[in-house]
Amino acid sequence: MKRKTKTVCRGSAQLAVACLAAACMVILLPGRCNNPVDSTLYLVSTNDCHGKYLDSSYVDGELQQPSLCAINRYVDSIRNAVGKRNVLLLDGGDCLQGDYASYYYNFVDTVSPHLFARVADYMGYDAVCVGNHDVETGHPVYDRVARDLASRGIPFLAANAVRVSDGKPYFGEYKVFRRAGAKVLVIGYTNANIKAWLDGRLWSGIDFKSLTDVVQDDVDRISARVKPDVVVVLAHTGVGRDDPGLENQGYELYTTLRGVDFVICGHDHASYAAANDSICIMDGNSYCKYFCVGELIMHRKGGKINSREFHTKIVKVDAGRVDSAMSARFNPDYRKVRDYMFREVGELRFPVVTRDAYRGMCDYMNLNHTVALEETGADISLLAPLTYNGVIPAGKVLYRDMFTLYPYENQLFVVKLAGREVREYLEKSYDLWIGTFDGSHVLRISRKDNQRYGGVSWSFVNRPYSFDSAAGLDYTVDVTKPFGSRVKITSMADGTPFDEDRVYDVATSSYRSNVCGWTDGNTVKMREMREILCEWIERNGTVTPEMAGDPGVVGTWRFVPDGTAGKALEKDYKLLFGE
Repeated sequence: MKRKTKTVCRGSAQLAVACLAAACMVILLPGRCNNPVDSTLYLVSTNDCHGKYLDSSYVDGELQQPSLCAINRYVDSIRNAVGKRNVLLLDGGDCLQGDYASYYYNFVDTVSPHLFARVADYMGYDAVCVGNHDVETGHPVYDRVARDLASRGIPFLAANAVRVSDGKPYFGEYKVFRRAGAKVLVIGYTNANIKAWLDGRLWSGIDFKSLTDVVQDDVDRISARVKPDVVVVLAHTGVGRDDPGLENQGYELYTTLRGVDFVICGHDHASYAAANDSICIMDGNSYCKYFCVGELIMHRKGGKINSREFHTKIVKVDAGRVDSAMSARFNPDYRKVRDYMFREVGELRFPVVTRDAYRGMCDYMNLNHTVALEETGADISLLAPLTYNGVIPAGKVLYRDMFTLYPYENQLFVVKLAGREVREYLEKSYDLWIGTFDGSHVLRISRKDNQRYGGVSWSFVNRPYSFDSAAGLDYTVDVTKPFGSRVKITSMADGTPFDEDRVYDVATSSYRSNVCGWTDGNTVKMREMREILCEWIERNGTVTPEMAGDPGVVGTWRFVPDGTAGKALEKDYKLLFGE
């Protein structure tokens, strides 16, 4: 497909933001042409909303959370400004997990039409692609959502998720739209690495193909049949410019695809927009904090598209300015979710502060480890902090607090590992977490300067959800030693010797088991960790620090040495989280 193109890709500081009215903002990109023979397609995309359908944080007096209710205000503004017939609204997946509302309609109210399908219909989404966390909810949930979306004319797309039985797409493959006087083809894809980190029961009967193996063939085959003017690849895959691989294939698609105008990515929770001479790539971060707008100006001559001009913009969402009509429309759903989530579970005699997990043992991780060990009877527990910076005050524990203790629908697994494998895995885990102390930093953190607003921020170089610690052992982590020699295990928690040649029962998450390849033929599958935690607290009623962190059960671990390295660790902690 030969095209004459003129591409413009500008940062958000260079693109115009105009107010149509006091309460109605529209994102106006430069280069709009008044030539009546030309037309402009506005491609609006969201991704990784993780259940943030509703604007309320569910707690009276707290700030509103970023949400689809806030994004819809922008979408309506764009449609009002340029005409609905010129706008295509797409979502890049991971819609069904991460918030109370998604959990409630996934697993509690399984009869009503799913809230996400109703929200997507209200907002006028044209297509949605399947994310890995959507698959994580299991067949009953995503099959139901696919039906609910389809009944509203919205396809749930994943062309590379094929049936094992016949090789045909399990979900939708593509859809064609008429927008801006053009025929627009949207082909959707899910993440190719799903099988590596989700239990096979969740995707039974489905195989997942690498995007770089199938997308170009799909584009050529479908384009030959439908003869589109514009082609959009909507893919739940990370950009992967600096971290390519099966999980992050977006940048490779962007640099290799032919006959495609837009590649829309997700999954990696990053903001990215770029263009070359014939194609744009956009990734709108996560949790409704941002969304993307792409503008394709089609210059026509003799009734045919003669050349194309691209503009892209990543828009930061004002969480406090919401579509009030949409918020009111779904208020009954909000109330049902809130009532369920605010039921009392038990009492904690200590506050849970999740950020404390990054500087040593803490009550938050002790509680998770204790429950995992008691539920499974395992010798050792390997778990990571999954909530970056959450707090549960001491006192009554509500069901909503379970999402701070364990935000994902991971199952608790038991795998068999030799003692040597446990020690080697801990070396790898801590190497993601810390570096060898050089007199400056202990934690692997990096500084980011904010060029637009000034100031700096610090963050971990690697994903904190991979920072596993162990329970059931007594050990130290020497921050002055290089990788491979940091972890010294002195004994089991009960004082018996630790044996590198012995095979131990190890409690861990389904995610970790699958990622590390511990699952096949080696796993006892339990239930969801969040539900196990909830039942444990309900059963015990009042939980004390001694119950959650008995050294005879969880053991002990700490960073060594103290002194200068210990002070550097505390300094790093303050850089990340403040005083």
